[in-house]
Amino acid sequence: MAFKPANNIQDLQYFGEFGGVNPSISDSSTYTFLSAKTMFDTFEGNADGCYLYSRHSSPSNLYLGEALAAMEGTETANVTASGMGAITAVIMQLCGNGDHVISSRTIYGGTYAFLKNFTPRMGIDTTFVDITNLDAVEASITENTKMIFCETVSNPLLEVADLKGLAALAKKYHIKLVVDNTFSPLSISPIQLGADVVIHSLTKFINGSSDTVGGVICGTQEFIDNLRNVNDGACMLLGSTMDSLRASSILKNLRTLHIRMQQHSKNGLFLAQKFEADGLKTVYPGLESHPSHQLFKAMMNEQYGYGGMLTIDVGNLAKANELMELMQKRNLGYLAVSLGFYKTLFSAPGSSTSSEIPEDEQKEMGLSDGLIRFSIGLDADIQRTYEMMKACMVELDVLS
Repeated sequence: MAFKPANNIQDLQYFGEFGGVNPSISDSSTYTFLSAKTMFDTFEGNADGCYLYSRHSSPSNLYLGEALAAMEGTETANVTASGMGAITAVIMQLCGNGDHVISSRTIYGGTYAFLKNFTPRMGIDTTFVDITNLDAVEASITENTKMIFCETVSNPLLEVADLKGLAALAKKYHIKLVVDNTFSPLSISPIQLGADVVIHSLTKFINGSSDTVGGVICGTQEFIDNLRNVNDGACMLLGSTMDSLRASSILKNLRTLHIRMQQHSKNGLFLAQKFEADGLKTVYPGLESHPSHQLFKAMMNEQYGYGGMLTIDVGNLAKANELMELMQKRNLGYLAVSLGFYKTLFSAPGSSTSSEIPEDEQKEMGLSDGLIRFSIGLDADIQRTYEMMKACMVELDVLS
């Protein structure tokens, strides 16, 4: 039977302080102790169930972390104040001066900028490769390589990483495979395919309401304990701590993720098939024309579909902007970055979420200025949405 991560979430049971069906929110930054000895033991990490200071942990954050670990099938998880807070903490925990990272060349612009421009200050070198080419990945491994970093489905080109193949390489050379699964929660379970650490930007699909910024690191108890260590833990010392109120809010939204992802995927596949049939250059993992369609199909938890992200290419930035502005005017979505909202969001990544990547490198990886990235919403009548979008495209001569 296929692995069903949503079932693991529904099996969790939390009661509030007064018997509430939602856990009580711990609205405190610090906690009292009945004895000085217990405070000392908590500092040393030897007092299970005791809380010291909210930068270290809080009940609300631990509830959310436990639920996300259940979703990804890991031993535990640590939530952070943002997706970048999760990514940077993992990289800084695993790598130091003289170490080497292999990263997909098509990743979120902020991650790219951190690896390309920031970590060299600390003596960490990164080689950016075509993550779909396992031979190229293996050829880039050196004696100093500490990790392979990739996105399950890349931002924004929607390339699909062969997680089993990458995991085999990581194990062969005794390095860590770190996977950003933001674009494909529930659809793909990286830990089941051999990944060591899974990261999400909770801001996106998992929260789903575009009102909160957050991140999570899912992994072994040992690794998460290391991240929280008061002496040398990156999460503890870099201070990217999630607020308890936000953790509580995300936990509530997480409970409907399986329903939302099914609808995002259903609508995404419908529009992708229609756009492709209309002659648009369309990229979506659920299309047979996608170069990694069979790979995604082999890795996926089928009931959650191929996700809600797709791209079309309309030739140039001026045409892309014109189309996005018209679709927003017709209430078909918002011209906005981010993803996972109930409304469709669209943007031109080359001039927004991937703008940190130099233009020559964008061209080398195939990121054209006419590319529009769609985060498909939860529309109840997707046929109507399609017809209105097509009307916009016909009006602007996008469709030949």
